[in-house]
Amino acid sequence: MEPVPARQLPRIIPRNEPNDFQKFMLEATGKLLPIYGADFFEGADSARPAQGAPVPNDYPLGPGDELLIRGWGSIDIDLRAVVDRNGLISIPKVGTVSVAGVRAADAEEVVHNAISKYFHGFNLNVTLGQLRTITIYVVGQAKRPGTYTVSSLSTLVTALSDTGGPNQIGSLRHVQVLRAGKQIAELDFYAFLAKGDKSNDVKLIDGDVIVIPAAAGYVALAGAVEKPAIYEVRDQSADVQSVLELAGGLPVVADPRRALLERIEPGNSRPRSVEEFALDKEGLKKSLKSGDLLTVLPMRPEFSNAVTLRGTFYDTLRVPYHDGMTVTSLIPNREELVSRASLQRQNHDDMTAADSISNKEVPGSRASLLKQNREAREPKNLTRDIGNLYDEINWDYAVVERLNRSDLSVKLISFDLGKALASPGGSDDVPLQAGDTVTVFSINDVRVPITKRRVFVRVEGEVQKPGVYQVTSGDSLIGVLQKAGGLTGDAFLFGTEFYRESVRTQQQQNLDKFVSRLEQQMLQASQKNLSNLGVTDTAAAQQAQAQVALEATSRNRFLQKLRELKATGRIALNVSPQDKGFAQLPDFRLENGDRLFVPNRPDFVHAFGAVNTESAMLWQPGKTISDYLEQSGVSATADEDGAFVMRASGMVLSNFGRWLSSVKGQQALPGDIIVVPEKVDVETTWNAFVRGTKDISQIFANFGLAAAAVHTLNK
Repeated sequence: MEPVPARQLPRIIPRNEPNDFQKFMLEATGKLLPIYGADFFEGADSARPAQGAPVPNDYPLGPGDELLIRGWGSIDIDLRAVVDRNGLISIPKVGTVSVAGVRAADAEEVVHNAISKYFHGFNLNVTLGQLRTITIYVVGQAKRPGTYTVSSLSTLVTALSDTGGPNQIGSLRHVQVLRAGKQIAELDFYAFLAKGDKSNDVKLIDGDVIVIPAAAGYVALAGAVEKPAIYEVRDQSADVQSVLELAGGLPVVADPRRALLERIEPGNSRPRSVEEFALDKEGLKKSLKSGDLLTVLPMRPEFSNAVTLRGTFYDTLRVPYHDGMTVTSLIPNREELVSRASLQRQNHDDMTAADSISNKEVPGSRASLLKQNREAREPKNLTRDIGNLYDEINWDYAVVERLNRSDLSVKLISFDLGKALASPGGSDDVPLQAGDTVTVFSINDVRVPITKRRVFVRVEGEVQKPGVYQVTSGDSLIGVLQKAGGLTGDAFLFGTEFYRESVRTQQQQNLDKFVSRLEQQMLQASQKNLSNLGVTDTAAAQQAQAQVALEATSRNRFLQKLRELKATGRIALNVSPQDKGFAQLPDFRLENGDRLFVPNRPDFVHAFGAVNTESAMLWQPGKTISDYLEQSGVSATADEDGAFVMRASGMVLSNFGRWLSSVKGQQALPGDIIVVPEKVDVETTWNAFVRGTKDISQIFANFGLAAAAVHTLNK
């Protein structure tokens, strides 16, 4: 007798596992396209009876349904009645009542009629409680085939959703319901997904079987479409238009003139082929076969009849081309090149002023917030905006960029923009063609000679006419002081401060590099000290580690202070304390944004660091640095040989490089700041910083640091 083979169970394919066609399309397109409609079933769990779902009026009562009956008046009833297998409910003092097949909307009337045979003058309320459940079966290419207990209200759509739907090869277009061995319905789930059509949905009853067959085939849709995905084909009548409709139609960025159809024909010697066609009336009717890949190409983002004007400071502008168009047709005058950013800078103050409401802003209002923001910033200096409201344009050079479509070569046609605007129709007024791009540059895009740049210099302090002055390329520092009317009688020429933005940028870069290098050096020194300890005793080792940790904290705090320092861009002018007239100032060219400040003479000398009293002391002619140190008093831990002086001129005096004389013997000048570090045996990070630097005067001079920076570092 031959053995009976074991029953083979169908393979359950997980939903997250791509099917073979998806894998093939992944190789073809580089993208894992989803199965259309699969996301509808994401998160579906085993079916459970519906709780609290609305019951339709035509719902027929049957065994297992629960009625909530409440009556008052001549009879007092509070009853949960369950319909038994014979379709009956039992009511005390009344008896049994048949409700099998009764519509939900008629249940109250049926019960009322039964009670009224025995009682009069009562009120009644009948509602449905827990509904009965039914058993259904899900078979075929289901994600989770099996037996399910569902609500008696379930339909094919709800049951399909609750039970997980098809697996990755299951059909969504031929879902069938068998009842008593006969097919009573077939649902195309795509109609429901695309249009919400539930006309073929059926209500399920106990014992129904949901059959999910394997999909007949798939086509892939990719490219410029709303829903790139794998679509199941229902039958041989599938065409391009029907698939595009499922995907939401063609988006505006799709090019209806170009679509690619890749087809698999296994019987051919070369089974893969591709054709290109337009998505016109004929192309939309093109039949699709299982295995096809339809790619809709995107619209090329180019203008066939436009000329483009662009610039780094100007909003890109496209205008339609017309015959005879030239540069001055695109840019009729210079005013057309005033940028949006320039106008915003010009209107900024007016805009903020208009937002104030007298002096009584509403808390939380835009005006109030603007006021808070303005107060949070440092006071606005209007002179900084003068000369910078409008972006400066390179009028000597602009260019037309032209593409030769026959060989994709690019041609640049340069022209003098200023001459073109001055003489329309002249040689620099270049004729344009459709597709041309005209680029206008600022003076910073292509750097122009200094003689062609506008230069505005701010002059402040002890001059006769402080203000912002426009200078020519040949003007120098002395020249701008002459424009400002010269110095006042209170001018302290030695303390003159000159600032330049390009220098500030370079100083800040140097400072950042210096801090990074110093951090690395300090870290290496700390590691070296730790390795040289050679401590074997446990307690001593812990103490040494604690010391290293303390040093690391101190180092990091000091480095953080260094990182917060900002270079000023100050340039030392090397003026002698005896110089009185500005003719002694160095004569050099000025740059746009330069700032000159001439202070009045300070009356004090300052001392801080390892001194008994950090104070400001009255300057007196003839007194030396030593005199002021005696006056302020130096602490027992002071390193007097390491003292240095920051002068009002921006220069720094120190003992580095001095062989015969000492800083302490130098005469003090108005505005001097004397800094006294601690001795080496009272080691601090600041002291290590000073000792590790070969020339302290160069640190502050090269980085443009102010006296406040020294005070900050020494805290």
